[in-house]
Amino acid sequence: MTSYNKLVRDRIPEIMDAKGVPYEKRIASPEEYKTELIKKLAEEVGEFNEAGDPEELADVIEVVEALKRLPEYADVEVLRLQKLADRGGFDGRIILKGEK
Repeated sequence: MTSYNKLVRDRIPEIMDAKGVPYEKRIASPEEYKTELIKKLAEEVGEFNEAGDPEELADVIEVVEALKRLPEYADVEVLRLQKLADRGGFDGRIILKGEK
């Protein structure tokens, strides 16, 4: 039997109930929620890195969107747009080679 203790999507308990899978549930504190979202981001990026499929990318984006709703990241979209204006995006597909 696999053991787990991690942040899951809101409807996962409902899905597990329908399948008759036993589990324990609790609500994270704000501090724990932030920590768990960051861990979840690393998990989802790893899965995307391995599989490279759109479903895994969608999971990464969902975690990023949840992080953006936290007060400490409220200005991240402004920062993203600032960096886009100052340094550009990645549409040019530019690869640099050099030495540091």
